[in-house]
Amino acid sequence: MSDSPVTTHDPKGAESAEGPSAQQQKQMESAYANMKRKMAMQEIGKKIKHKIMVLSGKGGVGKSTVSTGLALSLAQQGHTVGILDIDITGPNVPKMMGLDGKRLHVEQGRIHPAQGHLGVKVISMAFLLEDEDTPVVWRGPIKLGAIQQFIGDVEWGELDYLVIDFPPGTSDEPLTVAQSLPDIDGMVIVTTPQDVALLDSRKSITFSESLKVPVLGVVENMSGYTISGTTTPEISLEIAGPGGKKHKVTSDKDGKFNVTLDIFKQGGGKSTADEFGVPFLGELPFDPGFVRGGDDGVHRIVSEPDGASAIAFAKVVEAIKSQIGTSESQGLEII
Repeated sequence: MSDSPVTTHDPKGAESAEGPSAQQQKQMESAYANMKRKMAMQEIGKKIKHKIMVLSGKGGVGKSTVSTGLALSLAQQGHTVGILDIDITGPNVPKMMGLDGKRLHVEQGRIHPAQGHLGVKVISMAFLLEDEDTPVVWRGPIKLGAIQQFIGDVEWGELDYLVIDFPPGTSDEPLTVAQSLPDIDGMVIVTTPQDVALLDSRKSITFSESLKVPVLGVVENMSGYTISGTTTPEISLEIAGPGGKKHKVTSDKDGKFNVTLDIFKQGGGKSTADEFGVPFLGELPFDPGFVRGGDDGVHRIVSEPDGASAIAFAKVVEAIKSQIGTSESQGLEII
């Protein structure tokens, strides 16, 4: 009887003695890494108390502005907060959080988030790009693998809230997150008042049913533009708004007045929420300060913590907290 080692034949044509082939070894290492990542996702789910998905059916409605505003408003109230920027091809959150040009710290195989205003932790594809003008041209499986890595390999620590900012539409990204991150509290749908945006927001509400994730509510962004001024005390004024609409206002004893003009209509978000039987979380004003803040990396809530926009965000946050207290997410099975 021969004592020579048994030779096995690899299906691909490679032979190996008493051990797996290089390809088999690679497959085993990949399977082990995936198993560790799934275990990490479960553990992360326990360390993060509340997880909020922020979606919009349409681009250009200010979804990232709303996501950062919600995170900063929660942090302003003393909560520990993180933002996960899932928009792989168009990540904007770092710029809005004053983290332009930052790079992520990696230690012992774990990714550590950058810290923005008010201590909010941020993870974004933007941190991995050498040049902000470089396009990310990835096919679906690679993109979704990156999302799972952003969840499972990040050292978030203990968080009260994780706000997840998605690209526009109802595509693979929210499905991947819903399957990867356990116990998601629900999703916030962002819209603007005009009909085109409302049509797409309806799709997001219907999409939530397939994800088995509750809709926490609808936020109407860019709801109205408030102008303020000073004139003779306690007199009546008539101000012409968009479309020739007349607004009557009375100045106070100091001569100060303000009036809100409907730039993009008003009330569409509430009517959509009522139609689908989901909560309406509130209106956020059309504020040019968000444009300047987004470019400068100083969010309106940071620059004017007691301003009208900060107050509006605080009201939306309270409405979200109320819904989290009453909603129960079934969640999808982690894959």
